[in-house]
Amino acid sequence: MTTATVASTELAEAFRAHPERRYVMFGGKGGLGKTTFSAATAFWLAEQGKRVLVFSVDPQASLSDIFQQDIFGKGPVKILDNLWAQEIDADRHIREYQQEIRQKILDMYGLDEVPQEIEDYIQAASAEPAMEESAIFDSVVDIVNQGDYDFYIYDLVPLGHALYYLSMAKVYDEWIARITRLREEMREYEEVAARMKRQKEVDEDQILGELQYIRGRINSASRILTDRQRTAFFFVVVPEQMILVDTKKAAELFSKFDVPIGGYVLNRLIREELLSDGAPGFLRNRFEMQQGQLAEIHRTFGDQVLAHVPELERDVTGLPMIERVARLLYGDASLAGAKGEAR
Repeated sequence: MTTATVASTELAEAFRAHPERRYVMFGGKGGLGKTTFSAATAFWLAEQGKRVLVFSVDPQASLSDIFQQDIFGKGPVKILDNLWAQEIDADRHIREYQQEIRQKILDMYGLDEVPQEIEDYIQAASAEPAMEESAIFDSVVDIVNQGDYDFYIYDLVPLGHALYYLSMAKVYDEWIARITRLREEMREYEEVAARMKRQKEVDEDQILGELQYIRGRINSASRILTDRQRTAFFFVVVPEQMILVDTKKAAELFSKFDVPIGGYVLNRLIREELLSDGAPGFLRNRFEMQQGQLAEIHRTFGDQVLAHVPELERDVTGLPMIERVARLLYGDASLAGAKGEAR
């Protein structure tokens, strides 16, 4: 029996060993199985009585397809008992954010309508490439802050987007911190001048308040991704050389940004029993290639490899296939025996 045929329970043990974890992320390069494993993990937790929300923050992913139900942009949609799914509509979030900016400008300056030059700026800023990532992660903050679920399973954006957001979060935070300090100093001068002129205290500084609000949102999103007690990030890997190279680089960068790596899940492994006498040569070659890469993966990541999932004969769509993948990931294991509650 090869590793490709083993229904592993190491991943289940990782959940049992850390009952305090509430935020679970599956990530990796696009098309490796992030959505599949997110859905299967949510299913496994839900069948044990945990309230679970699985949601996609990847505009290219489709929980709608895997659950065979239209859920895009509809908020949390109940799939079965204890399990809800949600696909974030980033474009709608951007539109709502634009309207919020317009209203704040009107309120702050007592205008009846937003000047055209400011409207042009709002539209141009919303077209900036980082806006979609910012809108997505802002939505994540809204979702998790409500605290309605025991577990939140993220179908994360592809690695490059996640790393970009993490790096920009630090840059934004430092920039806003500096601007906030300058604004606070200006406010002190304004208050002193007002007292010297025996004027009323200056009104509440709305600009400073807005900067501090933005900074708080950025920090909230970053804290979710870097919370070592309550968050675990699992890399999805297939045994191919370039995927392994990219995963190594990403793991190093995630460590740099303090993202807690929970382990690695191997997917699409060719089973040895498929290599009958009549098996085509390319299948044998693929198997041998995978065996070499598997050896390298285990040398690199060691006991952090927590599950092995074979190549399946069809796409994973519908609850029966999701349940099948859940059994491949977790065997017949349960959360029983955990040292505490997840909530």
